[in-house]
This record gives sequence, structure tokens and C-alpha cells, in this order.
Amino acid sequence: MQATDLEQRQEIYTVSRLNNEVRFLLEDTFPAIWVEGEISNFAAPHSGHWYFSLKDASSQVRCAMFRANQRNLGFTPKDGLHILIKARVSLYPNRGDYQLIAEFMEERGEGKLRRAYEILKKKLEAAGLFDTAYKKPLPSFPTQIGVITSATGAAIRDILTVLKRRFPCLPVIIYPTLVQGQTAAPTIVKAIQTANQRNECDVLIVARGGGSLEDLWPFNEEIVAHAIYQSQIPIISGIGHEVDFTIADFVADKRAPTPSAAAEIATPDKTELAQMLARYNQQIMRQMQNKLFTAKKNLTWTQKHLSQQHPKRRLTEKMQRLDFCELTLVQLQARLLNKLQNKLKEFDARLRHQTPIHRINHLQTKMNFTRQQLISLMTTQLNKKKIALANAATKLNALSPLATLQRGYAIATKDHHVLRSANEVAPGDEIHLQLMEGLIGCRVEKVDIARG
Repeated sequence: MQATDLEQRQEIYTVSRLNNEVRFLLEDTFPAIWVEGEISNFAAPHSGHWYFSLKDASSQVRCAMFRANQRNLGFTPKDGLHILIKARVSLYPNRGDYQLIAEFMEERGEGKLRRAYEILKKKLEAAGLFDTAYKKPLPSFPTQIGVITSATGAAIRDILTVLKRRFPCLPVIIYPTLVQGQTAAPTIVKAIQTANQRNECDVLIVARGGGSLEDLWPFNEEIVAHAIYQSQIPIISGIGHEVDFTIADFVADKRAPTPSAAAEIATPDKTELAQMLARYNQQIMRQMQNKLFTAKKNLTWTQKHLSQQHPKRRLTEKMQRLDFCELTLVQLQARLLNKLQNKLKEFDARLRHQTPIHRINHLQTKMNFTRQQLISLMTTQLNKKKIALANAATKLNALSPLATLQRGYAIATKDHHVLRSANEVAPGDEIHLQLMEGLIGCRVEKVDIARG
């Protein structure tokens, strides 16, 4: 009896009903919440949904993100990634596991910064800000150096120490700026622009000490990159440690691994300069000694040559040479005149012997004889041709059909063809008879074919 009363007073739940009601209770009680943590046990089955755990230092919670909510994510989650999600609190009824249904996800901490760094790096590289063609050369001997960094940091102390050691006479202008925090990037841009407007330095050093990616982030801002690219003064970047690379390093005209290295790149070393000047001094002294020795040697030779080339001596030699040339010229003129006279006599004799009058008379006689021969031959040939023509005319007349017609014969034709046999016509055919004088048209009445 007591068991029946207990059953009437208490309602019995199935496991499925309990899990479903707990799920409804959780979903109705908690609105969409933001949860931050590190991904672990990430899984991405073929369905396209993501399942993972979100944990912090002491706890973890199961999470799911359905494929429809992944469209505008922009990155792929993985174990160890620090993220922030917007999610609904729920429960998976089949296992009774409490879980979060993620509707939105974004990277947090250094992972997010690293992704933004890669995106900006690709963008600026495509825009040409890293091209070596636009890198400005650094001056070999700057007259004044500008340093853009924190006025109280370790970087400025390291830079000034190196500059004092390497080139202590070089003036330095410090353009103080913030190098960390959200407001640092605009102040760095302002310092670069101020240095360009004042135009009092040959080279600029943009520097800061080491730190995390977040600490160095102002030098990864796009406005800083454009300010460095647009600077008319060459810029050396000395940011962080040797392993640190920022966007500013890629845009700068020269990248140094540390602020101290940037100071070394920007200035010549006084010790090296002194050694170089000493070498140049030695070279100049040697060259001057060689020049002096050569000049003395040339002077000695010139003095000896001058004594040998005294004007009076040279004048006497020239006068003797002139007399010799005069005598030689007179002799050559006489020989040439005799030779020309002999040639003239020879040409005159040959001309007299070869006068054209004799040859003209001979050719005239030969021409008259040839003309007589030609006339005689032409007369003989003409007579022969006349006789041959008369004989040919006689033969032609004898063979001419006109002679046959004169003797009383007629020529019969049919269709303009001469008839030679009676076999060529038939009774009723029209034929024509050609007489000596006139043409007769006839019709054949009878054909008598002669038999042999």
C-alpha cells in the first residue's frame, strides 16, 4: 500500500526526457555568451562540422561548430590556438554531455596578430612596397643622423654608445616617440614625417628593443609601412632582436638585426677611417716621391739635350743642308730638262712618220676598187634573178587552171570542193561549173560512172 502511494506522489522520468528538459533549461536560461580559451582535441569529420574542447588553466568544456556557421571564418582552427567564441549553452541528449554550440569564432592573442601580420605582408608586397628598386642608398659619410625611438628605452642608449665609439664627431638628432601600445603607430608616423619636413639628417634609424609580437606590433601597422616608404630620407630599421622581423623591416631601405647594428650600418668606423687615411697618406707620399724623381730625371736629360741642340750649331747645320739641297735641285733640273728635250724630238719624228695622209689615200683607192666590184656583182646577180623569174612565170602559166579554162575546159565544184569523180555527186545535187568567163549553176540529172 505504501509503494502505491509513493508511485502516485512522484513522477518517473526517462533518461531521454530528462536530458531533453535539461537541454531546454540550459538553452532558455543562458543567452548567447562569449567564451575565451585554447582549442584541444579538435576534430573535423566528413560532415563538415567541427568538434573540439575549449580549455583554460583549470577547466575545459566540449564545443561544436556546425558547417553553416563557418563560412566567414577566414582561418582553420587547430589544437593550441587561442580563440574567442560566441556560443549557446546546450546539452547533447544522446550522451548527456554539457556543451557549447559556437556561432562565431575569432583568433585571440599572438595567433591573431600573426595572421594579421601575414595578410598585411602579402598586401604590401603585392603593392610594391618591398621592391628593391625603390630602396634608397645609404650615405657613406653622413653629416647628421636622426634616431626615431623611445627617448628613455635601452635602444637609444645602445645606439648612442655605438655612435660615440664609431664616429663621435657625428651630430645626432633624436625624434622621441612611443614604441609600444595602441597609440604608438601614429606617433612613429608623425616622427618620420617631422624628420622629412625638417630635412636636417642624411639618414634615419627607426628602432626599439626586443619584445613579444604584441610589443612590436606598432611596427607592423600599415600606416607606419607607408610612412617609411614615402620618406625621402633613407631609413634603417633596427627593431627587436635578430630573429624578429616586422613589416617595417621589409619596407625600410636597410634592415639591421638590432638597434646597435643599425648604428653600425649608419656610420663609418673612426678606426677604419684612420687606417684608411694612413694608407692613402702613404700612397700619396710614394706617388709624390715617384713624381719628384721622374721630374728630376727629365730635367737632367733636358739640360743635356739643350746643350747639344744649341741654336747656333743647329743653324750652321741647317745652312749646310740648304746649300746641299740647292745644288742637288739645280742638277736635277738640268737632267730633267735634257730628258724632256730628247723625248720631244723622239715624239716629233714618230709623228712625222705616222702622218695620216698616206693611210687616207691608200684607203680611198681600196674603197673605189671595192665599190666597182660590188656594182659588178650586183648587176650579175640581178640578171640571174630576172631570168629565173621569167622561167618560173612560164612554168606557172603552164600549170595554171586559167590556161586550162582558156582551152575550153570547165571546173566542176560542189560546196566549194572541186569534183574529180562522178562518184562524188548524185542525181538532184546542185553543182557549179567554172568557165573562162563566168560561173554556171547546174542540177545533176544523171550520173554515169565509168568502169575501168
